[in-house]
Amino acid sequence: MAASWKRTDMKVFLTGDIGGTKTRLALAEVSGNSVRIRREQSFASQQYAALEDMLQAFLHDQTAITAAAFGIAGPVQGEVAQTTNLPWRIDAAVLRRRFGFARCHLLNDLEATAWGLPALGTDDLLTLQAGAPDAAGNQAVIAAGTGLGEAGLYWDGAAHRPFATEGGHATFSPRDARELALLHYMQQQHGHVSWERVLSGMGLRDLYDFVRVHLKAGTPQWLADQIAAGDKAAAVSAAALADKDEVCVETLRLFVELYGAEAGNLALKLMSCGGLFIGGGIAPKILPLLQDGTFLRAFLDKGRMQVLLAAIPVKVILNDRAALYGPALFAARKEA
Repeated sequence: MAASWKRTDMKVFLTGDIGGTKTRLALAEVSGNSVRIRREQSFASQQYAALEDMLQAFLHDQTAITAAAFGIAGPVQGEVAQTTNLPWRIDAAVLRRRFGFARCHLLNDLEATAWGLPALGTDDLLTLQAGAPDAAGNQAVIAAGTGLGEAGLYWDGAAHRPFATEGGHATFSPRDARELALLHYMQQQHGHVSWERVLSGMGLRDLYDFVRVHLKAGTPQWLADQIAAGDKAAAVSAAALADKDEVCVETLRLFVELYGAEAGNLALKLMSCGGLFIGGGIAPKILPLLQDGTFLRAFLDKGRMQVLLAAIPVKVILNDRAALYGPALFAARKEA
């Protein structure tokens, strides 16, 4: 988005997107709703024992940071967060003392993405459903990646107020006989089956195994080699998008159907008539399937509520920096 960058008004914030697989840290400048990333670095989260070690590697002897704010994949309670897919306990007071931050803010990662929406331009979003021309009200964000995140933005009549949820951990609910079989299969693997168990990178791996068993199909050697050599979810997705393997195609189709169904659930629960945004790392990689109608059919399949859902704008977030923009904007608001 266009911005008027006035050096006298500029403040530098340390911002971070802390995920179970990858963490990105950045120094950001904020002007109004616009964010400029000065320096950014990605880290493999599992290679660090604590966030403090990663911050030390990023900051070196960097000083004069006005404030720090981090979006964290996990519940945030007060000034403390426990990451869901990492063994990290993050305490804002500890970070302030160790690094000399005047202020340090912790946000849920999807809450952080919600805060970042005002910094996005039209090129950063892809529209799946235009919705009603006068669409207004609450908004929602859903994002499948390493896990499944969900957040809301309450419309107070003048502005949207982001808030966190842990809706991704709500119990998975099947819609038909095949999904009931999926539930039974997943219960044998995990006990409790949340929406995150089926809508995430780890979920995509389990969905492949379920579909293969359900179709009584084998794994071709070339695919087995790719799975053994790297990321199983990525190998399955690539084979599906290239239409190279029936099981992979059906796996990704099922994933997208489930994604649409849970997005519709979220939209109804939050009454997000102002829009639903799809974030996370998976969506931009599977755009052809999100655009072919599979997602929207499941999204709209809510009986008498179909008319209401058809009026909701549905957009994919293409700019993965939204999760970095959000904490910086939040910190800037707190400074104002």
